[in-house]
Amino acid sequence: MDKKNALRAGALAAGTTLMMLLMSSPALALTRDDGDDPGTGLSVVETLGLYVLAPLALFAIIAGLVMVLDRSHPDHRVSAPGAKNKAKAKVAAKA
Repeated sequence: MDKKNALRAGALAAGTTLMMLLMSSPALALTRDDGDDPGTGLSVVETLGLYVLAPLALFAIIAGLVMVLDRSHPDHRVSAPGAKNKAKAKVAAKA
């Protein structure tokens, strides 16, 4: 892409971003709406638990279930190049 097209793309992106920022007017968010009842805020511990610990716990539970319930055949697993495949070694030892 030449300089002219890059400049045009940059100007378009900057103009679009500026228009989005001007149209959103965050100052209106300070006025309360009718029926608005926000309640109390979260503490630091509650926020960390909800947005950090809960997703990590869910990830660990799902990953653990996948590993425990894995029923794939050992011959079908991908191993690193040059690594000995235990299943193939067992089959060769039996034969």
